Amino acid sequence: MDDSASSPPAAAHADHRKAIRRAWYVLAAVLLLLALGGVRILLLRQARGEALAKTVEARGSQYVTVTHGRPDDGREKLTLPGTLQGFVESPIYARSAGYVLRWNKDIGSAVRKGDVLAEIDTPEIDQQLAQARATRDQTAASAALAKSTFERWTDLRAQDAVSQQDLDERHSTARQTEADLAAADANVRRLEELERFKRIVAPFDGIVTRRNIDVGNLVNGGSGTTAQALFTITRIDPLRLYINVPQSYSALVRSGQDVTVRVAEMPGERFEGKVSRLARAIDPATRTMQVEVTLPNPDGKLLPGAYVEAAFPGARGANSLIVPTNTLLFRGSGPQIAVVRADGSLELRPVKIGRDYGTTVEIIAGVGANDALIVNPSDASENGQKVKVVSELKAR
Repeated sequence: MDDSASSPPAAAHADHRKAIRRAWYVLAAVLLLLALGGVRILLLRQARGEALAKTVEARGSQYVTVTHGRPDDGREKLTLPGTLQGFVESPIYARSAGYVLRWNKDIGSAVRKGDVLAEIDTPEIDQQLAQARATRDQTAASAALAKSTFERWTDLRAQDAVSQQDLDERHSTARQTEADLAAADANVRRLEELERFKRIVAPFDGIVTRRNIDVGNLVNGGSGTTAQALFTITRIDPLRLYINVPQSYSALVRSGQDVTVRVAEMPGERFEGKVSRLARAIDPATRTMQVEVTLPNPDGKLLPGAYVEAAFPGARGANSLIVPTNTLLFRGSGPQIAVVRADGSLELRPVKIGRDYGTTVEIIAGVGANDALIVNPSDASENGQKVKVVSELKAR
């Protein structure tokens, strides 16, 4: 066979084989790319699934802050509001009616007992006093005449010159004029006392906290509806503080007990007083007991009428815990506290509340000192809910 005739088919077969090989290479490359794309998609789906699972788990868990209760050591204090009052506070009225002639003390003035606060001009009383003195002199003259007449008639009766009836009449007249003289003297003394009230004096040491008069004002005597207080005097050292203690805490307060008083306008300062009196009875209208606290005020820092807070030392509770008030949940079944178990789940425990100290409360039963109490628990909290503790607050 001629070699020139067989050469083209062999070359064509070689080219065909090369084409098939290239096709297989292309197919393998495409399949490899598809496999890599599939693997990438699977890896992305797995990563997204894990991220979604973590997100769901994170959102399904509640992040909480916990704290622990502390045993009641008696350092908690019962804090109640009150208003300061002067130890003695008295409105000063005029006893005599007249016109204000002058006043000597103004608000803020310190006065001593007997200091003249004001003077009143009383022309009507002056005239009445002059008339009463004249009437007394007339009555005194009549009494002297009646007495001398009775004495002369007594001598005449001894001589049987007059009858006993006439003597008795002269005796009666003499006694009547003596009584009239005594009445006239009493009236003069009354008007003289009213004259003395022309000078308004301080009844005790203190501070003038109010002045309601000026020169020329007409004032009425007495303290009725038509009379007006001329001054108000207050003794500011010491001060009184009246506090209404709720019935549930009345057993904690006793006479002689120390009380710490704070004023909002004086941060950091404390004033010490003592319980001086107890009402020893509960007011049925308010269910409170009135307590009086005596508070020294030698430098005059505290002002009568000021709003203050008084702290009474608390009594130690047996087997009780002090917890913050923001750990409590109030539901229809009663007060509860959310506790974190060892496995990270939430448990709602019913508790029994004792004394309320404002920011803290006494828990008599329900939780222990080792329990982790959730601070500001959600209203949607349920038993068995998974929680994660992110921080812990120290018990105060």
